[in-house]
Amino acid sequence: MSISKREFLKISGLAAGIAGLSAAGLTACSRSPESDDGDGGGTGLESITGDVQPISVDERLSRIAKAQMLMVDAGIDAIVLEPGSAMLYFSGVSWRRSERLTAVIIPRRGEIAVVTPYFEEPSVRESMTFGDDIRTWHEHENPFELVAGVLKDRGLKQGVIGLEDTVRYFVVKGIKKSVRRFATTSALPVTLGCRMYKSESEIALMKKASEVTLTAFRHVYSRLEVGMTPADVNAMMLAAQTALGGNTVWNMALFGEASAYPHGTSEPQEIKEGQIVLMDCGCTVEGYRSDISRTFVFGRPTKRQSEVWQTVRKGQQIAFETATLGTPAGAVDDAVRAYYESLGYGPGYQTPGLSHRTGHGIGMDGHESVNFVHGETTPLMSGMCFSNEPGIYIYGEFGVRLEDCLYMTLRGPAWFTVPPDSLDDPIGRMA
Repeated sequence: MSISKREFLKISGLAAGIAGLSAAGLTACSRSPESDDGDGGGTGLESITGDVQPISVDERLSRIAKAQMLMVDAGIDAIVLEPGSAMLYFSGVSWRRSERLTAVIIPRRGEIAVVTPYFEEPSVRESMTFGDDIRTWHEHENPFELVAGVLKDRGLKQGVIGLEDTVRYFVVKGIKKSVRRFATTSALPVTLGCRMYKSESEIALMKKASEVTLTAFRHVYSRLEVGMTPADVNAMMLAAQTALGGNTVWNMALFGEASAYPHGTSEPQEIKEGQIVLMDCGCTVEGYRSDISRTFVFGRPTKRQSEVWQTVRKGQQIAFETATLGTPAGAVDDAVRAYYESLGYGPGYQTPGLSHRTGHGIGMDGHESVNFVHGETTPLMSGMCFSNEPGIYIYGEFGVRLEDCLYMTLRGPAWFTVPPDSLDDPIGRMA
């Protein structure tokens, strides 16, 4: 009698149950708090992130210096950043958005400044690793006058202020009202000009985040059982990634027909024999993200399931091999679609076929510019990072998505995680 790899794993004892997990409140997607309570969540796993090196103060200062050079080139006199990944990237300040303004101002010349409510200053300072110009305001005061004061103290009486696309309207309105002699423009030529190209230290953190997620996949894969719901699987993946040292963990599990819809469905699902299980999961390590998708078959795959899976795997490889230095990013998407269309899928984004872009930029945000999408002309350059996920979706049947991220080197593309080669061993490995 022959047994599947899954059956062998269970027989060998790798499928020990996860104790003490509750699926209450979880659906097809789940997200985590920032960290676990230190006991591994009952998984038996231990953190693998103890040796990571956070981004240094020197690197953040070099980012600001590069941003200031780009500001001169773009004719921008200062940029104003709200809490989020850009603020963290440049300043190291980790904060949250609210109705009260906290902002980092980076002038074209000179040191950065922080504007924040008076009662938030001690908390904001906790994440500051450099700089001492922090200006506070009380509830009855106008914080945008402090922004104007920073600009004046940097010798800026008029000019252009750069704002990212995510800056909220009340911030834009407040700046325009209080800093009347300044025009506003997009800061993306500056922020993307820095963030799009990852350093070695950033790549290292993304590799560690990927290792957390891939290790968790292997842990959870061998523990799947008939009757489990997406909430059950997400709970296991959440516990595993958290125990391994991942923060801001997120997971999505789709079974059977639900896998044909890239972001799922609210219809009830549970694992059945011979069914597709599609999982899309990730975490952060020191603010840098992983994003990995795997598609399994619970039990023995059908010929059709295997053929579609292998087609997607080849699509991934075509994308990887097309992603050479200097190639327009859109050409990667075009190459995959040309292959799929040769097999009768599509055309274009039509289903059965690839209904979304082939990949997206990734770094501190799960989705960053530039994308592997038709029409994108930005040339690929060293330091760029992308997901590679050319799924095939067959409405009413199932979908297959394999997603591994890559980064561009001076020699061409390199994997963060190496995709699996077959459904017999569908996890893959670290590069």
